[in-house]
Amino acid sequence: MRCSQFPLNTLKETPTEAEVISHQLMLRAGMIRRLASGLYTWGPIGLRVLRKVEAVVREEMERIGALELLMPAIQPAELWQESGRWQKYGPELLRVKDRHNREFCVGPTHEEVITDYARRELKSYRQLPICYFQVQTKFRDEIRPRFGVMRAREFIMKDAYSFHADVDSLRTTYQAMFDAYSRIFTRLGLKFRAVEADTGSIGGNGSHEFHVLADSGEDAIAYATEGDYAANVEMAPTFPSKPGRATGTAAMNRVATPNAKTIEEVAACLNMPTNTILKTLLVRGRNVPAVAIVLRGDHELNDIKAAKHPLIADPFELITPSEAMALTSAPVGSIGPMNLTLPVIVDFAAADCVDFVCGANEDGVHITGANWGRDLPEPVVADLRNAVEGDPAPNGMGTLTIARGIEVGHVFQLGDTYSKAMNCEILDEQGKPRTTIMGCYGIGVSRIVAAAIEQNHDTNGIVWPVPLAPFAIAIIPINGHRAPDVQAAAERLEAELTGLGHSVLLDDRGLRPGVAFADMELIGIPLRIVVSERGLAAGEYEVRLRRESANHSVSVEQLVGWIAQHL
Repeated sequence: MRCSQFPLNTLKETPTEAEVISHQLMLRAGMIRRLASGLYTWGPIGLRVLRKVEAVVREEMERIGALELLMPAIQPAELWQESGRWQKYGPELLRVKDRHNREFCVGPTHEEVITDYARRELKSYRQLPICYFQVQTKFRDEIRPRFGVMRAREFIMKDAYSFHADVDSLRTTYQAMFDAYSRIFTRLGLKFRAVEADTGSIGGNGSHEFHVLADSGEDAIAYATEGDYAANVEMAPTFPSKPGRATGTAAMNRVATPNAKTIEEVAACLNMPTNTILKTLLVRGRNVPAVAIVLRGDHELNDIKAAKHPLIADPFELITPSEAMALTSAPVGSIGPMNLTLPVIVDFAAADCVDFVCGANEDGVHITGANWGRDLPEPVVADLRNAVEGDPAPNGMGTLTIARGIEVGHVFQLGDTYSKAMNCEILDEQGKPRTTIMGCYGIGVSRIVAAAIEQNHDTNGIVWPVPLAPFAIAIIPINGHRAPDVQAAAERLEAELTGLGHSVLLDDRGLRPGVAFADMELIGIPLRIVVSERGLAAGEYEVRLRRESANHSVSVEQLVGWIAQHL
């Protein structure tokens, strides 16, 4: 391919609306162009990368026997009402009406549609297990689309769904899909981790997320320093300290803390560390107006864990400041667990605290030197917080390390969440109706492209892993427009390498070398070959790998072997 046939519309300046590096570089490299908030057109160079991801995904899906189909993007409301998700899914579901006033949605996912298809097509246990997949455009009406295609409203996703006669069969396919995902990300040249995860709005009994590791990742993942334990932070359990709580010795006092509303402000006012201060949050209860949650000041509430507590409402919701004032006679920031008439649940770490500080349920006043069992009742405890670096690992091997990750894949053991609600049945060996068991498996195809850039870039641009690069090799003739021998040699080399199966981009624009080099570095071509009069006279080419800073001189005769070795 030649640049005269494949224009490079690169940008020197970083667009102001781009926040993260992948968004910046995708715009600068001409991979995408913004149409509207959260909507992007993929340019030719971006589409080449996208198609490479799709190809690997398809190959691995077919390798495990998944069958490709294509379902409608527009879905009738009746199916979502049947599954119970029409209201539960929330405002991210874009609801539309046709000219007959019938309700539809633009599909964010396809559990309902595939279940409807399966209940029409599958009749006997002999047809199971079976797995279907598609690569298709989805739409989720994000309240604040950001980070380019990382969190766009429209995106491309591979979603697969399996149907089984029993749970053992589901587990077998789930493992096969887990292994296929691991192969996909390995083949794409990405550093990743699979972690235990919450099932979220999809539902089901168990799931794993696949994260591309990157410092800019939105998700925190926790993994053990020893062994193979890894989980999303929201799923990593915490535990009470094994030795038990120490005995407090301080006297309890009421202390004025004027204008100190946050943990940091109280810590500064009292000159005490945040881990000795307890914060009390009021959340909506399941059968009571509110429940008090008590955490250590340096810890973060995990609302997914909290919502699973039998006293706390699901979906999780903090009560309003006015409701908190009515229930406690104190403003948010001064509420504490002492003498509350509400149910109180205390996180394990907070229950281990002694001589602690807490709100006095009076504006501008806190209590110091408080202790459980002496000044307050022994607490009702639960795991309510996010795990942090250094917590004991749940597998009992070492401690937890926290890393950032970008979620690019998610696999679920759905069980009968959808098949039971939508009456998807087959006849078993005895000829009796049996509800099918389901699995669900998604990969963010377009998100992988952005995640790969977040993990692979430098100050000059994108540094593609070879399997993802739009072109593997860039050939740059120096002054080819004025040196016919150089141009002819570059064209012969392009034809030879293309014939050997390499994807090659020949820069025939006649630009100054520095400008041409900068473009190829920006778009991330893994190997650059420079053809020059001096090099031809010496019988060699100047080559440079994108991940390296040094040039190499390679003889004309050895070039093909050198490429095979280094790419």
